Amino acid sequence: MLVIDADGAVLGRLSSFVAKKLLEGEEVHVINAEKAIITGDPKVVLEKYLDRIRKGNPHHGPFFPRQPHRILRRAIRGMLPYKKAKGRNALKRLKVYVGVPEVLKDKEAIKMKEKKKCKYITLLELSKGIGGWKET
Repeated sequence: MLVIDADGAVLGRLSSFVAKKLLEGEEVHVINAEKAIITGDPKVVLEKYLDRIRKGNPHHGPFFPRQPHRILRRAIRGMLPYKKAKGRNALKRLKVYVGVPEVLKDKEAIKMKEKKKCKYITLLELSKGIGGWKET
């Protein structure tokens, strides 16, 4: 079992790393999904995601996730051949969490390289911007 900390990790790089490990047959748990980042101007990134959500029909799709852990899961799914058996089986071995669950507190997590020298938006901020995350 592989535990990966998404804190400060770039979404695309993290997703491709996780997808590769899943296809190799490993069970992967990603923690702190809300702290993963998308590089670029935050306003432009937010507008891009809002355009995706507005496309199509709200009753017939396409449907896009709004919660941070589901956005990350969808990005990883996009890098897997999920319409084939090996991709479906790989996706079943993936668990994505917001924060750190009690079960994984004592586990050693792999830290991805951080990139914070440019403009970026976290998945939590993106989720709040598109209306998928409420303040509690």
